[in-house]
Amino acid sequence: MPESKVRKQAAEKKLGKTRAKLDKQGSQNKHGSAAAGTRDWVPWVFVPAGLLGVLWLIVFYIAGNQVPGMRDLHNWNYLIGIGLIATSFGVATLWK
Repeated sequence: MPESKVRKQAAEKKLGKTRAKLDKQGSQNKHGSAAAGTRDWVPWVFVPAGLLGVLWLIVFYIAGNQVPGMRDLHNWNYLIGIGLIATSFGVATLWK
């Protein structure tokens, strides 16, 4: 029994979508970098920002009085550390 025209059209449509997707991926990786509008940068920003915030707070708790810059900031060190962690979570919401 021959296939209906609807099935052929559906197969052609699926093939067209697959080709368009492959063309889009090929254009992104053509020059070795992500195309404009991608969010590949997000994990490279939120992970170091969060770790830097945690590291800032740890250093402040352990040796805050001996570090000249931190000594001058006093309790603003809490805002800096927690602000970096909050920024990290905010940037993480952009990841797809």
